[in-house]
Amino acid sequence: MSPNQPILWVHGDCLDPHSPCFAAYPGRPALWVWDETLLTASQISLKRLVFLYECLLDLPVVIRRGDPAQVILTFAQEQGTNWVVTTDSPSPRFQQICDGLTKHLRLDVLAVEPFLAYEGYLDLKRFSRYWRAAQRHVLKPQT
Repeated sequence: MSPNQPILWVHGDCLDPHSPCFAAYPGRPALWVWDETLLTASQISLKRLVFLYECLLDLPVVIRRGDPAQVILTFAQEQGTNWVVTTDSPSPRFQQICDGLTKHLRLDVLAVEPFLAYEGYLDLKRFSRYWRAAQRHVLKPQT
């Protein structure tokens, strides 16, 4: 692979096979990293892990485990590139990983069309809390 060809970093907020990175760079090698920090801190329930894994089975990704920044850097080296493309995420952990990556390689973060245009606070820790706030803006009454 040429350094002019990116690898794709797939994370928990871009599990869509039609996401901007897959659409912009079809056929490029893609990587998912089980984040060792999140796994060992038990911040992800078993149900969520199963859901994520089932989503990954539908994606053309290599699956690895460890420190995401380091695993992504290693994968990029294996592919002979210094360019990573991913999609944006509101996660603070995502920003930490991006900060680590940009010290060593080119990182392009593609915008995603938001599911919900909302300016207020949304609790992203549990889907049910998020959905209680979001559903009244998404599901408008039919007139």
